[in-house]
Amino acid sequence: MIGCYLAELTWPEAERALRELPVVVLPIGARTKEHGLHLPLDNDWRMAEYLARRVADRTRVLVLPTLQYGYYPAFLEYPGSVSLSLETMRDTVVQICQSHARHGARRFYALNTGISTLRALEPAAERLAGDGLALAYTDIERAAQDVVETLVTQAAGTHADEIETSMMLYIAPDTVRMELAQPDVHPATAPGPLTRTPNPERGIYSPTGAYGDPTAATRDKGERIVEAVVDHIVSFLDEFAAGDP
Repeated sequence: MIGCYLAELTWPEAERALRELPVVVLPIGARTKEHGLHLPLDNDWRMAEYLARRVADRTRVLVLPTLQYGYYPAFLEYPGSVSLSLETMRDTVVQICQSHARHGARRFYALNTGISTLRALEPAAERLAGDGLALAYTDIERAAQDVVETLVTQAAGTHADEIETSMMLYIAPDTVRMELAQPDVHPATAPGPLTRTPNPERGIYSPTGAYGDPTAATRDKGERIVEAVVDHIVSFLDEFAAGDP
């Protein structure tokens, strides 16, 4: 491993790492968020942990413990799902970065596995910029977009769908219960959260909690998508560490 994990260091070792390693990585992945009938609540946490490990194997970063809670308002109708307010998530990220900036860290990267979380990370980056600190973050939908477009067959989807389920068949196949997977793409007249109530005014109707067609997922698709995501993040971090982006 080229990078290292903050939690495994003593404080004198952490002091050196915060000064010497060019980027501090904060993985973000919900550990209590519904993912349809076929994926566990900790799906995003598992993805964040996996991607952080792969990145640390290839580039000089200091990896923080994964942030397990965030801004996920679209899933609150489904038991087990938790969401912080946008402001709470924003301030949590800011304060984590500020704490480490006291000891020399200047560049931070949120290895983000969510979509709604982008709405909290953008103002967090703006606030940190006022302190002279740089925060960049993953847009997981775009990280492997070129590869995804060549593989996906579902008509629509963004959650526990063909893409995400394929990724998990590669990352953690033992957590995927394909026998329970069901297509769940219902027309919606208004954007918004997923809802268990067939009322288009409340958002996107999804009786399963998924949005897309997870039955089209395969491990081969997942491998190609995940490897593209890892390559994208590593390439970005190499430039970010040099101050280019």
